[in-house]
Amino acid sequence: MRFGCVVEYDGAAFAGWQRQPARRSVQAVLEEAAASVLGADVRFVGAGRTDAGVHALGQVAHFDAAWSRGAEELRRAMNAGLDRDVAVVSLVPAPAGFHARNSARARVYRYHVLCQPTRSPLFRRTTYHVAADLDLDAMVSAGDRLVGRHDFGAFGRPMWADGSSVRRLDRLVVWREGPRILFEFEADAFLRHQVRRMVGLLLDVGRGRWLPAVVDAILAREPLAPVPRRVPAQGLVLVAVRYPPAMELAAGPCAVPRREGEPG
Repeated sequence: MRFGCVVEYDGAAFAGWQRQPARRSVQAVLEEAAASVLGADVRFVGAGRTDAGVHALGQVAHFDAAWSRGAEELRRAMNAGLDRDVAVVSLVPAPAGFHARNSARARVYRYHVLCQPTRSPLFRRTTYHVAADLDLDAMVSAGDRLVGRHDFGAFGRPMWADGSSVRRLDRLVVWREGPRILFEFEADAFLRHQVRRMVGLLLDVGRGRWLPAVVDAILAREPLAPVPRRVPAQGLVLVAVRYPPAMELAAGPCAVPRREGEPG
């Protein structure tokens, strides 16, 4: 039977999602926990390969296993064997033909910036501290120029050497919540480090280093265009993965509710 699950994790102590030799990964610890319950090796396939230090609220994965009891019992048994920085939030029999990565239609990432004069020890693992004042309107204007189907090769690279760097960015929203500024991105897929470089560019626009129109020069790969800098990983969260209605996991957060007044 194929199972689909939603996983939440604090990425601070992980080398990323993908299993790696001699390094702690989310995939590896999930496979070890499942194997201890099932008595057999299983392979987890994730919807996205988050990098070292990146967190997740709604990572989606699937695995195939022989299990005759209820899915909720399997979920509880797996969580009992997992460390406190990772949890299986929901686990259900997957819809027919479901594949966590190939069936996905969009991924939603959110980046958290703490914008205040003094750093916060309490939020150091989940936000990026910026002491400077930021121009929110300028960042929104620059972000609007990134939305659409573009060659984002200046912002990242494909997972595979011969892959395309063209992606469709469906939504980019920037808003303020108290001392925090949040950036939310929704796309069909992302290049490696794409979100962190887009945030780096938007922050430099917010600081006044560049005008919003610099986005056009970067997308066009103009010779004198700046190289977008990459912000640290700890502010980035994989919030959700979206699927066609027939592929949605019954208990999974496959959609992110939009706030009142937020652009669609």
